[in-house]
Amino acid sequence: MRIRINGEERVIERELTVAELLEMVGVKFREVGLAVAVNGEVIPKSQYAVRRIGEGDSVEIVQLVGGG
Repeated sequence: MRIRINGEERVIERELTVAELLEMVGVKFREVGLAVAVNGEVIPKSQYAVRRIGEGDSVEIVQLVGGG
């Protein structure tokens, strides 16, 4: 099935939870400064293990980066 991650089309074999998707793309979702939106809806971290990503979904992953 096809999804979009940060504007880039990707193919996944099955529906994934937000947590599984983040793990698949190498994002450490337990860190502070991470936001995920699915189809424009910001997903609370408490829902990462249950919110599913499927065909046609658009996912935006934003990580804050500190610096000085």
